[in-house]
Amino acid sequence: MHRIAAKFVPRVLTHEQKDSRVAICQELKETVTNDPTLLLNVITGDESIVYAYDPETKLQSSQWKSPGSPRPKKACLQKSKLKTMLICFFDQEGIVHRKFVSPGMTVNADFNCDVLRRLRENVRRKRPQKWQNQNLIFHHANAPAHRSFKVSQFLAKKNMTVIPHPPYSPDLAPCDCFLFPKLNLRMKGRRFDTNEEIQEESQRVLGTIPKRDFQGCFQAWQKRWDRCIRAKGEYFEGDGGI
Repeated sequence: MHRIAAKFVPRVLTHEQKDSRVAICQELKETVTNDPTLLLNVITGDESIVYAYDPETKLQSSQWKSPGSPRPKKACLQKSKLKTMLICFFDQEGIVHRKFVSPGMTVNADFNCDVLRRLRENVRRKRPQKWQNQNLIFHHANAPAHRSFKVSQFLAKKNMTVIPHPPYSPDLAPCDCFLFPKLNLRMKGRRFDTNEEIQEESQRVLGTIPKRDFQGCFQAWQKRWDRCIRAKGEYFEGDGGI
């Protein structure tokens, strides 16, 4: 017997939620097997908080030291209260649409419908072939504002095919597994004085992500479906070879 530290997870999943995760991953695998070009038409998006100051990770704080030198020490710092919300959508070619939420604004169904209208306009301008062929396939997480009747009605009216996403599954969302971690890692340890500075630097960082990284994200997404199926719907991060 030996002691093992608990793994923190977004939520303790019920049997039904685990089954839903497996079923959706199997459905997506089968769909892509039948149509290997499907993911080329997918646009995925979500929202995240970007802080004016987010402490460095332990790895980022590491230093080169000679043998026998004392271990460096660093005070434990908290994230800043100044922050801004970023909404971002991307496909295998790169960023399609991004928007920063103004302070005090509520992200509700009406707000999300307006974001989707602007997304469609950017698809028309930046991805004309997708727009002309009407091959737009949409994916977003399962937040309440995303699942509202008004948003669902808007997507149906615009004939936007929606990829299902299981509840409480950030480990199966490309934004949470790729885009936002990549952005946040580059922002950690830096200080910004205003929301405008946060937004300007966030846009600069997003603009430096190469196309091959976005393509790799969608390949990794498919591998995550396999890992979820092997884990029988459990969260699989940190579970070795699953």
